[in-house]
Amino acid sequence: MQDQQAELDWRPGDVPVSRRFDDPYFSLNDGLAETRHVFLDGNDLPARFKDGFAVAELGFGTGLNMLAAAEAWEAHGAPGALHLTSFEAYPMAPGDMARALAVFPALGPRATRLLEGWRAGWTGGAPRIDLGGGVTLDVIIGDARETLPRWQGRADAWFLDGFSPARNPELWEPALIADVFAHTAPGGTAATYSAAGHVRRALAQAGFDVARTPGHARKRHMTQARMPR
Repeated sequence: MQDQQAELDWRPGDVPVSRRFDDPYFSLNDGLAETRHVFLDGNDLPARFKDGFAVAELGFGTGLNMLAAAEAWEAHGAPGALHLTSFEAYPMAPGDMARALAVFPALGPRATRLLEGWRAGWTGGAPRIDLGGGVTLDVIIGDARETLPRWQGRADAWFLDGFSPARNPELWEPALIADVFAHTAPGGTAATYSAAGHVRRALAQAGFDVARTPGHARKRHMTQARMPR
């Protein structure tokens, strides 16, 4: 993973910013609250959780979204297993990830498990990480335009969390969004903080039913999508 390592700058409050995309990894206005609003509420979670539920994500970043999903799973008390899969082109070094996640002490014990697994895989590729409580995480390293079409899984919920479409257009290309649709289980959903018109059109063209809904904090809108019934 080291060959593709993310290069960062830091804003006040220990908010990491990608040098490559000149964009922060999470909201400057309470990143955990944004994650819960956009990706959990936006996918009707935790209400939809059940044994064998699968969440997939474009843009692993700090791991914040996956930790929030694991936290919600535990709080919901659903029996069985939850599987998380995230696609990431530029993995964050373990020390940087630890610094970023320290901003969210409520995630401490589970963040520690994530960091232990991340450090173990840093020299040889991310392993499957046991986050506890029946939750496992796989992080697939590489360009999602190449790795997602080869993925054998399907997700019940997608977290579409690439950097801004204006700065990271590769993660919002119609062909990749079509691959997201192809890897969505019947009744599945997707959510993103972006309300850009071309993002909503790509989701609709792929086959999703798409809605623009209220965003987090000062962001007026976000996007929710679901498989047609």
